[in-house]
Amino acid sequence: MVLTDYFTIFGILIVGYVLGSLPFGLWLTKFAGLKDIRTIGSGNIGATNVLRTGNKGLAVATLLADVFKGTAAVLLGNLLYPEGGLIAGLAAFVGHLHPVWLGFKGGKGVATYIGILLGLYWTAALLFCAVWLATALLFRYSSVSSLVSTLIIPPSFYFLNEPLLAILFLCMTALVFLNHDANIVRLLTGKESKIGSKEH
Repeated sequence: MVLTDYFTIFGILIVGYVLGSLPFGLWLTKFAGLKDIRTIGSGNIGATNVLRTGNKGLAVATLLADVFKGTAAVLLGNLLYPEGGLIAGLAAFVGHLHPVWLGFKGGKGVATYIGILLGLYWTAALLFCAVWLATALLFRYSSVSSLVSTLIIPPSFYFLNEPLLAILFLCMTALVFLNHDANIVRLLTGKESKIGSKEH
């Protein structure tokens, strides 16, 4: 690679991170006149916690915004550099999990994970959503749906002979699991709240 390639990749990382770190759940609930989303439920800024405010419209808006910021990062990265979508997608995912302006305490990454999938391999995003919905209907736990859905994506790419995507989403899946550690503990102890609940 030449020097300009390194500058381009660095720029893609920064742009991807900034896009991913935009806290739409926090902004939308504040604009709606609600309390700081970080003070209720799980304290998370994502759509599941926004739903605990009782405002389904805001939860849907948060979900869509968090999805499409991941997609936007991928599409922009692809415009700037070969495989730039992979770089920008990973940066956006990290930005969502650890936004610098929120003390590195962001969301759990599931919606942005979907958005990155949508930008890189849209049929895999459909698979993810189908598995998420089926698992949610069966168990009624958002966390279980998220963990199961992310878990099937890396091996799916492996069997599709997409090694780079398999590695990328394996890393992202590991981060999703790490960020659901408290949910996993609550599931094991029977204290996890179900979809639609306002409890923690």
